[in-house]
Amino acid sequence: MNAARDFVLSVEDLTVSFDGFKAVDGVNLYVDRDELRVIIGPNGAGKTTLLDLICGKTRASAGTIQFKKKELTKMAEYEVVRAGVGRKFQTPSIYENLTVYENLEVSFPRGRGVFGCLTFKRTPDVVERVNSVAETINLKDNLHKEAGALSHGQKQWLEIGMLLMQEPELLMLDEPVAGMSVKEREQTADLLNRICKGRSVIVIEHDMQFVKRIAHRVTVLHQGKVLCEGSVDKVQSDPKVIEVYLGH
Repeated sequence: MNAARDFVLSVEDLTVSFDGFKAVDGVNLYVDRDELRVIIGPNGAGKTTLLDLICGKTRASAGTIQFKKKELTKMAEYEVVRAGVGRKFQTPSIYENLTVYENLEVSFPRGRGVFGCLTFKRTPDVVERVNSVAETINLKDNLHKEAGALSHGQKQWLEIGMLLMQEPELLMLDEPVAGMSVKEREQTADLLNRICKGRSVIVIEHDMQFVKRIAHRVTVLHQGKVLCEGSVDKVQSDPKVIEVYLGH
């Protein structure tokens, strides 16, 4: 059934073993265009490892990862990025001594690599892209502020903005609202609901209130396998999910 669909991401029978321990064990995952998929599950379920496999940080032991019909398992990390996959880790990695504007500017694809840095110019398309992304991530009024002076939530938004500068077609975020205030969580939910128009987004999250606000579909991982998948309501009412995850 799934083979006939035109998914932006098709993960099939994906497995990775570390010293005989299967951190991800035969996972199948299919993500549509413009879909916001949330992955939940207890600690050690394989959630972050799954993102590591998709972005090329970790090599699969078996299985396939097709992104827009390109096989990612044989690609280096930088090739996966160039194919259109963006990844944000749990801790923001921004240039704290640069301004918000400069952080976004250095993320523009033309500035990549040594030659790109040497020949990079602040052309009108760069300025337009920076201003557009800054508005999207709620930082238009902070463009000339040093990134180190931003709040924790704003730093998370800036890193999302740095990824958006590269115009990825698949964006993967690992616990984006960890440590945020209630207001920042609400603003982040609005932000994610906006940016999934025109791209697919995968989010790992524990906060079920936040998940309810953003998820089109939810995948539950447990011990490296898919335990359940479907709408938030379906997942929350599944006895197995309640037993291994939500009940705790």
